[in-house]
Amino acid sequence: MSADPVAVTVDQARCIGSGLCARTAPDALTLAANGRAAPLGPTATPSDALTEAAEMCPVEAIAVRHATTGELLAPVW
Repeated sequence: MSADPVAVTVDQARCIGSGLCARTAPDALTLAANGRAAPLGPTATPSDALTEAAEMCPVEAIAVRHATTGELLAPVW
């Protein structure tokens, strides 16, 4: 993953609130009051934990993209 900031989004319609992501990448993701995942901010520092959180989401609700180009960085299969 690059050192440039990444944009983190969560598809609220898909999220089931398992909490795996927030436990895996607490610096970038949290569980909101509605019980679903939410990014802590519009951008985050790239990390292996954030990539893992996006890739382990059971419903593929999390996307990590390069903040400038929009290139999808995770999940990548």
